[in-house]
Amino acid sequence: MSDAARDADEVAAYYAQGLERERLDGSAGALELVRTQLLLERYLPAPPAVVADVGGGPGRYAVWLAQRGYRVHLVDPVPLHVEQARASARGRPGAELASAEVGDARALELAAASVDAVLLLGPLYHLRERVDRLQALAEARRVCRREGVVIAAAISRFASTLDGLRGGYLEEPAFAAVAAGDRRDGRHHNPTGDPAYFTTAYFHRPEDLAAELAAAGLVHEATLAVESAGWLLADLDARLADERRRAVLLAALDALEAEPTLLGVSAHLLAVARRA
Repeated sequence: MSDAARDADEVAAYYAQGLERERLDGSAGALELVRTQLLLERYLPAPPAVVADVGGGPGRYAVWLAQRGYRVHLVDPVPLHVEQARASARGRPGAELASAEVGDARALELAAASVDAVLLLGPLYHLRERVDRLQALAEARRVCRREGVVIAAAISRFASTLDGLRGGYLEEPAFAAVAAGDRRDGRHHNPTGDPAYFTTAYFHRPEDLAAELAAAGLVHEATLAVESAGWLLADLDARLADERRRAVLLAALDALEAEPTLLGVSAHLLAVARRA
């Protein structure tokens, strides 16, 4: 079995456990959700624009966008995710998806220049080979209309080390070895089978994300910190639940989001590019 096929099998087995549907419901996940939504509101064209949500998972963002009047095509390689997305859309008024299909970010079935925006909020960090990431970005460029926007997420090269400090995982030799490997080359591998250690992935340096977008023929506009240092706070749920404290937190993260010296502290990065 090739390394790429083995990676794909490991990722598929991880997501088949159904963990992704609730991941954004609390703590750092909830902060990731609200910050990503704020950034999408800023950079997406106005509804009823057509959006391809590639690697859209269980449909959290796709359904949210559909409820706001967008025509959303969800594509995900995990059949369970597609089923969950369809069910989520059916359960909410005005959330009908234009389509929800199993597919591969590197070979989209969407027609050329058929959408106004492409979201890649997962594929880049599950394609460990650069050639595969560039192919996914090239496909995003192909299906996007001229002047359309491509918004791609990445996990920071330093996320596992910072998460290990926050949660005490670095005291465990197995996790410390995983984090060291991530810092060395970004190729995240979890040999333990513990889902808390995530699954096979690639973690970017911020500058490398911009370079990959450019290599795929896209015009890089911005790389932004999604959570910045906010995800490391121990009382995130309480801060997000209190209107005043939530506003203070989000204002601080907005102020820090583009600071180059802090980008790597964020668990997730969001890069914005255009098809020129």
